[in-house]
Parts: sequence; C-alpha cells; structure tokens
Amino acid sequence: MVDDDQTMCEMTAAFLRTRGFESSWYTSAEAAFAVLPTGEFDVVLTDLNMPGMNGVDLCERIVANRPDLPVVVITAFGSLETAVAALRAGAYDFVTKPIEMNMLGFVLNRAAKHHSLQQEVKKLSEIAEKSARCQGLIGESVPMQQLLDRIRRIADSEVSVLICGESGTGKELVAKALHTQSHRHGCPFVAVSCAAIPEPLLESELFGHKRGAFTDAKVERKGLFLQANGGTLFLDEIGAFPLSLQPKLLRALEERRLRPVGADQEVPFDVRVIAATHRDLEAAVEEERFREDLLFRINVVQIELPPLRSRGTDVLLLGQHFLTQSAARSSKHVIGMSHAVAEKLLSYAWPGNVRELRNAIEHAVILTRHEEIMVEDLPEKIRAYHSSNVFVGGNDPAELLSMEEVERRYILHVLQAVGGNKTLAARVLGFDRTTLHRKLCLYGAVDRDETS
Repeated sequence: MVDDDQTMCEMTAAFLRTRGFESSWYTSAEAAFAVLPTGEFDVVLTDLNMPGMNGVDLCERIVANRPDLPVVVITAFGSLETAVAALRAGAYDFVTKPIEMNMLGFVLNRAAKHHSLQQEVKKLSEIAEKSARCQGLIGESVPMQQLLDRIRRIADSEVSVLICGESGTGKELVAKALHTQSHRHGCPFVAVSCAAIPEPLLESELFGHKRGAFTDAKVERKGLFLQANGGTLFLDEIGAFPLSLQPKLLRALEERRLRPVGADQEVPFDVRVIAATHRDLEAAVEEERFREDLLFRINVVQIELPPLRSRGTDVLLLGQHFLTQSAARSSKHVIGMSHAVAEKLLSYAWPGNVRELRNAIEHAVILTRHEEIMVEDLPEKIRAYHSSNVFVGGNDPAELLSMEEVERRYILHVLQAVGGNKTLAARVLGFDRTTLHRKLCLYGAVDRDETS
C-alpha cells in the first residue's frame, strides 16, 4: 500500500488481515518503488494524490519494470479524469474514496488472482519455449523425455525410421525433429501422405516421369525422391502404400536408385527415408497387405509415440501453448485457463490426441469473453465427459463383475483406444500377439476371415 496518510494505511492493513492478505505500507511512492525489487508482492494499492511522485507516475514506473504486477489506484469520488489517467498509465483497476472496504477486498482478490494467473502463464510459457526447441515437441512427462532422448540419439544416423502412434500424436513433428537435428538439416524436408494420393498417381508423384510417359505427361516431372535429394523424405501413412508399388519402393530403398515412369535408365538419389503409420503393419504383413521385406527395410529403428492420455500434465503445457497461439491469431486478450478447465483437460481421455486438444483450445479461445478460458467455453464433448466405472461395475454386490468379465472389457477397451492396432494393444496389455488373438477369438471380437 502507498498512501501519505499513515492512519489510512494502518486502518486498511488491519482490514486486509481479516481477508487473508499480508501487507506492507509506505507513505511515499519513492519509498514503495525502492522496495519492489526486494519483495514478493502480488498487488500494489496506491493513492493518486501524494507529494513528490504521484500515483500515476508510480503506476507508469511499475508497468514499465514489472508489467506482471497489477496496480489498483485510489481516486477521489467523482474524479473520473484521474481514474482514466491511471488506467491509461496501465492500472489494473481503481476504487473511489470514501473506500467501501468490502468492495476493496473484492477488487484486490481479483487483482491477486490475475497476478497468480500471469505467473502461472509465464511458468508454462517458459517450459513450452524450452520444449519447443525440438520442433514444437512440447512436454516434460517421462514418456516425452524418453522420446526426445531417442530422437537425439538417432537423428544424425542414416538408418530408416518408422514412427508409430495413434492419429494426432505428432508423427510429422517427430520426423521434422529428426531432420533438423541431423547433418541433412540444410537440405529439403519433403512430406507426402501415401493415403492422400490416388494409386495411379502415386508412382509418378514419388518417382517422377518422363515426358510422354502417359497421356497427361506433357512435361518431365522430378518425383519427390529427387526433390528431397540430400535431405529427408517423410512417407506418412505408409500402411496405405499400394501393394502393387511396394516392390518398386523396396528396390529404390535397397539400391538407392530409382526409375522414373517411362524412363530407360535408373537415377541415383541420396535421401533418408522416415515413414509413419497408425496402422498395425505386422498384422498387415500377416494378412498379406504389406510386404515383410519392405517392413524390415523401413523399420530399422522404430519410434513409438505416446498418446496424450498417458502424458499427464503435458496436456496443460500443450493447452497453454495452443492458447497463446490462438489468442495471437484472433487478436484476443486471453492469457490462461481456469482451474476447472485444467481439471477437465486432465481428466479427458483425448482419443484425438494433440490434434483434438489444439482444436478444443482454439474453440474455447474464440468463444470466451474472459481473459482465461472457462469450462463453458470448451466443446460439449469435453464438458460432458466423465470417467467410466465400466471395468468394475457399480457398488451393489449384484452389479460387481467377475475377473474374466473385467479382463474382457479392459482388453476390448485397450484395443479400441489404440485404434485397433493389435501389436500395440498386445504391448500395452503385456501379451504376445498370439495370446491376444486367442482371447479376441474367445470374445467373438475377430472376423471369421481373420481367424482362417
């Protein structure tokens, strides 16, 4: 508190003690400003009219030096001009004389909460900035630290890498991190989704073609392998790669040479290939939809991305990161999230992973009318989410489940959670694939064609 009236300072300090505030008071702005660097203050409450440095000057200095520290000013009743001057100087709020103590307590509580939120945002932003040095891979959880360590260890090697994980976990970000941390970082990073290009066009897209190779080939085209020469080619959704083209891809990877469509001779290339999939490629091999020798070639080193639900408080770091980005794009003053929102984000299962979280935060930032997003701003699916007790039943003894039924429900839940990837489900459950397949057959959860 800053007021040249000592009696007023003592009376206000006594009131604030009843509201849980610890306060220090000074009878000059100069003395108050001098102690700011030495103390941990949440709010400054200052009178405007004081000899020497007045309240507006003090406010300007605090805003310039401690922009995170809210200043509440006391102004005379009816003195609208001075109140406006204080707000223009950066004051957080103002109260008028004679001071109504309950109103003062309300304003100071709100200002203190604002300061706490600013500090939390600053802390999260610092962590996010530190994590973002690895191509936007943000996280402090054990699974993320293990992932970042694995990226650092294999980034500068030449081996092919297969990135596995559920949809929305950030497979392309990992591929970019591998590229930027390798000696190839000054050369092209070229990404292509194998599922997004029709099969008749994919061969030309990857390997290129000579002029006149087919009806629409009016000019010669350099394929993505040659466009990425010296750098990295990222083959996303490799599980969707057509079986008919897999031998040509395998030969190119084995020989480091390719033959453009319609060409007579092969062309050498120098590319590191990183592939990614959310599908179970081992199951695809068993079902003869993917060549085993190609799987060996692209899967020299495998990186398994953790789903968001297993990354703990990383969801809050990512949420704050997306909130800051979205607020800047939409030019809105939104700086954080309420505690209730944080609880919702931590309890939700995130089947769409990081991509779903980003969309949810963008939705909330657009809708909110506050400087922090509230539960009512979140998508309805997240607001309404409640954890299920489906694995144990209710509290009534008649509703309790047998261990066999608990196991059945949990196995099916894990299989659904990993998008049907039986290899990953078996790994999560601690089974081998044969055991998982046998149990699924027992539950009637395997198609007849798959059991034959």
